Amino acid sequence: MDRATTTDSDTVTLHFGHDELIIRQRYEVISIVNDILIGTWFIIGSIFFFYESLAYDGTWLFLIGSIEMMIRPIIRLARRVHLKRFHPGAPKAVDAGHDF
Repeated sequence: MDRATTTDSDTVTLHFGHDELIIRQRYEVISIVNDILIGTWFIIGSIFFFYESLAYDGTWLFLIGSIEMMIRPIIRLARRVHLKRFHPGAPKAVDAGHDF
């Protein structure tokens, strides 16, 4: 990765040589990645419970998934606080009804 630039408060561009990765609505992206990880931990943990020798590790994966479920509302709160901090005089943002 050569460099990262921020074009506005909600877009990050990562440059990889001649290619670039543009991330828009980063809080939504973080929430989606978190949800994928939650599902991954619970699926792997569930499979581990089929094998008695892996049940202990499966329990830890369930704990990790549960902790990440607690992170989800923190991400939503950070998004709201971040928007208020950078746009204090702006009209109230329209809530899209999404849970991210």
